[in-house]
Amino acid sequence: MVGVSTKELAQSLRGLREQLAAVHLPLPLPGAEGSQRLARDLTKQLDDYILPRLDSIEAPLLCVVGGSTGAGKSTLVNSLIGRRVTTPGVIRPTTKSPVLVHHPDDEHWFDDERILPGLIRAKVPSADTRSIQLVAEASLPRGLALIDAPDVDSVEENNRILAAQLLQAADLWLFVTSAARYADAVPWDYLRQAVMRRAAVAVVLNRVPPAAMKDVPPHLGQMMTERGLGESALFTVPETATDEQGFLPDSAVSPIRGWLATLAGDQSTKAALVMQTLEGAIGNLVHQAPALAHAVEDQDEALVQVRKDALASYQEASRSVAVQTSDGTLMRGEVLSRWHEFVGTGEFMRAVEQRISWLRDRVWGAIAGKPPEVDNMKVAVENGLEALVREEATAAAERAELAWASTPAGRELLRQHAQRQGDDLARASAELPGKVARMVRDWQGDVIELVSSQGMSKRSRARLLAFGVNGASVALMVMVFAHTGGLTGAEIGIAGGTSVVAQRLLEALMGDDAVRKLAETAKSDLDKRVDALMMEEFARYDRVLAEAGERAGNAAAITEAAASVEASLESGGRAIASAQEQAAIEAGQHSLPTAQQSAIGPGQMEDHRLHQLGVPRTDDEVLEAELVEESPHAWPGQQWNGQGGR
Repeated sequence: MVGVSTKELAQSLRGLREQLAAVHLPLPLPGAEGSQRLARDLTKQLDDYILPRLDSIEAPLLCVVGGSTGAGKSTLVNSLIGRRVTTPGVIRPTTKSPVLVHHPDDEHWFDDERILPGLIRAKVPSADTRSIQLVAEASLPRGLALIDAPDVDSVEENNRILAAQLLQAADLWLFVTSAARYADAVPWDYLRQAVMRRAAVAVVLNRVPPAAMKDVPPHLGQMMTERGLGESALFTVPETATDEQGFLPDSAVSPIRGWLATLAGDQSTKAALVMQTLEGAIGNLVHQAPALAHAVEDQDEALVQVRKDALASYQEASRSVAVQTSDGTLMRGEVLSRWHEFVGTGEFMRAVEQRISWLRDRVWGAIAGKPPEVDNMKVAVENGLEALVREEATAAAERAELAWASTPAGRELLRQHAQRQGDDLARASAELPGKVARMVRDWQGDVIELVSSQGMSKRSRARLLAFGVNGASVALMVMVFAHTGGLTGAEIGIAGGTSVVAQRLLEALMGDDAVRKLAETAKSDLDKRVDALMMEEFARYDRVLAEAGERAGNAAAITEAAASVEASLESGGRAIASAQEQAAIEAGQHSLPTAQQSAIGPGQMEDHRLHQLGVPRTDDEVLEAELVEESPHAWPGQQWNGQGGR
């Protein structure tokens, strides 16, 4: 049952990791940059610490020594080990790969990608921050590993990123600061993150002048208490000279060494510490997930809005073409002139209101004998319709680009598109003229096909053949275009008469009901073709959205995955605790301490360690290095059986 619940928790965490890794926030919305960074950090912590630690609860305790520039981290690590395993930086900042020191028997826990999978394993020092140097040290107790991390406030970004990554992969933060810089903002930002994640933290106050020993450590302790670190251990190291090897006096670091050795040797204390940090990290994931889901929703909403802005421009273009191809607008200029040539202007116009039947016969005869006029009229319709569609498509592109340029989200999309050397979205596509010409010709061809395939009597078909299918098709186009809604004054009479004549001619051929249906079908087909063409032009904007990562992630999936982790956490946490308790029993720790007894704090663990070493308890909560004297560089664990037990 234990294994099942732990497995379920790990599965839930992997599901959440998949959703966090998919978060992509390309738009410069308020808080988007921080949310994107948070998603990356949480994904890395899952990869670097949470999932590996959950799969290997029995792995050594990983203590990351981090802190500010010049705080003395490397010197402290070397002094704790008793030999130079990492190079202190004389010139700031020092760019180097982190160093992981472990017992030789624990090497198999670190030489693969179980933790920190993104870092290359190395055996020699390197300036490559993409690698981590592994150093085996027999004097280090089994079950404990130390990492010397880069400066958290380094002027080099890669150092800062790596320092944050390492601290997130730690079971324990050993945070080093100095009497001169303990109140700096950047280290406290990291410590606040530790509080949020309930990570196990110990603080080393280094280089404390004798005159400041009574004031600075208590002040730092007060700051820690006020900021949620009241239960964290605080060590003070006095300002002192190093020896010829660059090591601090053993008396200055032996309390820290003894405390770490106790953690490594006491399975129950180690278990409590690992549980504290692991559960805190998982709880922080669950806590942060809603904010990321909201950030994804904001991106989705912004992307939807900019898409709507561009789409509205092209929908308006389609609507405008639909209106202008039915209100008589096209029956102006060349189109109207060609129609007059088509039917015969003078006598035709004078007879409009007199004898439609006679006119119909007259027009039939005129058209049947003048096929060039039919072609001229067809070309005039092509030119007029093409010009109208091109004009509206160009205007739509201008409106869409202007709409995007007026919002931060749209401006960022345009900037990204320009960086990719995309086409000018404020202009219609280069292919538009050819596409419009094909669309108009295809529509005209379908109108001819529509007329020729219309069911009718033999007599009506004979009339149609005598009249000419092309002529009838042209008349149908005129009837579609000339509804007079957009014309005024004398133009109404001209276009209106034009529409009436075209309608009467077609009704005589096919009947009024058939003509009405033909006109509706032809107009609907034209509108659909224009809509499709405008959507092809709009697709350029859709492609920009796709290039930018149209889906910022799945907000609902993030929320669901976080809820699954939260539901699994309690049973999974019990499983982890049970596994650790069993490991402690097998190691000889038959009397398991309570959680309160296992708490790490300046008034608990230090007193326990001092009592073991025969040092009386002091009233001061800060453990001063001068209180302890031990043999040089001797880990307390070395005086045991080498397995961490007595």
